[in-house]
Amino acid sequence: MQIGVLTVLFKHLSFTEMLDKVSGMGIKAVELGTGAFAPNPHIDLERMLEKKADREAYQKELQDRGMIISALSCHANPLHPDPQVAKMADDIFCKTVQLAMLMEIPVVNTFSGLPAGCTGDRSPNWVTCPWPPHFLEILKYQWEDVAIPYWKQAAAYAEDHGVKIGIEIHPGMLIYNVETMLRMRDAAGPALGANLDPSHLMWNGVDPVAAVRALADAIHHVHAKDCYVDSLNIAVNGCNDHKPYDQIANRSWTFRTIGYGHDTKLWKDFVSALRLVGYDYVISIEHEDALMSIDEGLSKALSLLKEAVITELPGEMYWA
Repeated sequence: MQIGVLTVLFKHLSFTEMLDKVSGMGIKAVELGTGAFAPNPHIDLERMLEKKADREAYQKELQDRGMIISALSCHANPLHPDPQVAKMADDIFCKTVQLAMLMEIPVVNTFSGLPAGCTGDRSPNWVTCPWPPHFLEILKYQWEDVAIPYWKQAAAYAEDHGVKIGIEIHPGMLIYNVETMLRMRDAAGPALGANLDPSHLMWNGVDPVAAVRALADAIHHVHAKDCYVDSLNIAVNGCNDHKPYDQIANRSWTFRTIGYGHDTKLWKDFVSALRLVGYDYVISIEHEDALMSIDEGLSKALSLLKEAVITELPGEMYWA
């Protein structure tokens, strides 16, 4: 298992400067955004698709430092009711898959997206309860008419290119918990799996270890980000919270650097569960902590992960 980082946090640095910085910290993998909600300061999607020499130069920079690109990320909404928005998301996804194939990067991370509530509606509609009855009608339309047809085609496209899809389970998207993730995987096939970010589950009361056990081989990539759940605010208003992220004192939950939402034991249990289900790839740090600087947040996350991550193969059970 290797420690990586989503490099958007160093958008002010060039690709080479960023690699020097993170490799100097002992990080062995980078996750690069290619556009949409995932900014692309470190890779030009169009140019890299066109120029083999540029791809080879990137690979040389990585090889010289003993590093890899763990995933390309193109988070967007390909299910959006605005055809232009949906097309932009699909175009970025398809081009990112093409580049991943050319550069032998095994995973493309993205969102499931979220459709409208019905034909002719103009805004995505996130349904989280079954009543009044029109919510079930919305869900039937979203899944059967829009999402499953799109993701079956997208998963086949990725598989044809030798690439796996990592859907980031996320509030406000059609795939927002383990159950919805597995439902879509059953429909679209094994090329579609999870980019598991436990912070997006913690705020809703999910045990990340239980989530890992349930997802098992559906986990294609992993993010390391924590979530502080404010029990006092939840006691008053519950877990769902649409207040802006900068209203930390008033929110029910807030993204934090790992170790500042849950203790080291939880992260050790999380890593052990990943090994138990056969995941032995990258855990990519995503810094979204409004209470810490980028450098301090990354440094503290890295320190905890170095203690928690299991890097060697298990030895013989001499005691059994």
